[in-house]
Amino acid sequence: MRWGVWGAEFSTAQYRTMIEACLENGIACFDHADIYGGYTTEAEFGGALKEDPSIRQHLKLVTKCGIQMTGPNRPQHTIKSYNTSKEHIIRSAERSLQNFGTDYLDVFLIHRPDPLLDPSEVAEAVSQLKQQGKILAFGVSNFLPHQTDLLAAHTLIEYNQVEISVSKADAFSNGTLENCMKHGIIPMAWAPLGGGLFTDETHPHFRSITATTKELAEKYNTGLNEILLAWLHTHPSGIVSVIGTTKIDRLLQAKAAASIRLQREDWFALLQAATGEEVA
Repeated sequence: MRWGVWGAEFSTAQYRTMIEACLENGIACFDHADIYGGYTTEAEFGGALKEDPSIRQHLKLVTKCGIQMTGPNRPQHTIKSYNTSKEHIIRSAERSLQNFGTDYLDVFLIHRPDPLLDPSEVAEAVSQLKQQGKILAFGVSNFLPHQTDLLAAHTLIEYNQVEISVSKADAFSNGTLENCMKHGIIPMAWAPLGGGLFTDETHPHFRSITATTKELAEKYNTGLNEILLAWLHTHPSGIVSVIGTTKIDRLLQAKAAASIRLQREDWFALLQAATGEEVA
């Protein structure tokens, strides 16, 4: 999301450099959505892939559809809305394939819960796309357990990408992660570092989170960001962090964090710092 016009405004050469740096360091999954960059980032990323088509086989492409934004690249949209109709899902997937210059998407997600979502219609679209080899896996994003259950009764859901961090810990208490474990769904955490938590002194628990994280970083001989990510990875649901950065060093920090598991009491110490309360 931050590589294009909504952030660093990478040139094609910069996209290519970043992609290759990721692959050289064993980071191969790239998260997208059709709306990123006002419907421009997928095609910009695809421009780098088209310069060397052999790169495609080494990476995993994740993208999302379902949000309809207004703007110059979608003049037919008169209001920001959701669209999870069969026609829109198929059209969005095919447009993403064209943007990336590829024959298949590794993971295709519904971006947001749609009040008008018809699960049987979504299932028909997913079935058609899978049969045609255009998507390999399907999932959702920002879905609560009851929304996931409804759709899971009609089609296989393999991923749910939701906001999870030490400062946004709803998923640990609202059933989202238990639901993922129930269905064998891989939870993907967006904004896993809390959206600049360590620079936001207005956060009600800024001081306690910072102090506890620093203590744990010293104990585990690692950095603050690594501890925040390790806190997520320690959960038995197998949370995968989606790192929104334009810096390779931040991605390498995240990769290092993937191997860290916090001791149980350390995990609860950070939970207590984040909530300001002991568990019941």
